[in-house]
Amino acid sequence: MRKRSLGRGGLEVAEIGYGCMGLTGSYGAAADRSEAIRARPCRSRAGVTMFDTAEAYGPFTNEELVGEALAPFRDRVVIATKFGFGINPDGNTLRRRQAGPSTFARSSTPC
Repeated sequence: MRKRSLGRGGLEVAEIGYGCMGLTGSYGAAADRSEAIRARPCRSRAGVTMFDTAEAYGPFTNEELVGEALAPFRDRVVIATKFGFGINPDGNTLRRRQAGPSTFARSSTPC
């Protein structure tokens, strides 16, 4: 699969990425967790190297699922996540500065 460069830091990803939003119920019923985790290596072996998630998907559960599923391949894939939506499990608004470290922790990715 052909690759694309992102930015100027040398980051390269496959032309086709995988959007993970649907795995945690954004488009209907959530996928079975074990099935979703088993499907990730198939995408990685197919050449997909960029996986897109966000704290809003689930909310919060998608990043955890993506981090767990990609852990064995973490050195070969890129996880793109979006944060700062103001989501907090207790219903209060979350400050954007607080969201960044939490989103990386959920996906088991160092900042």
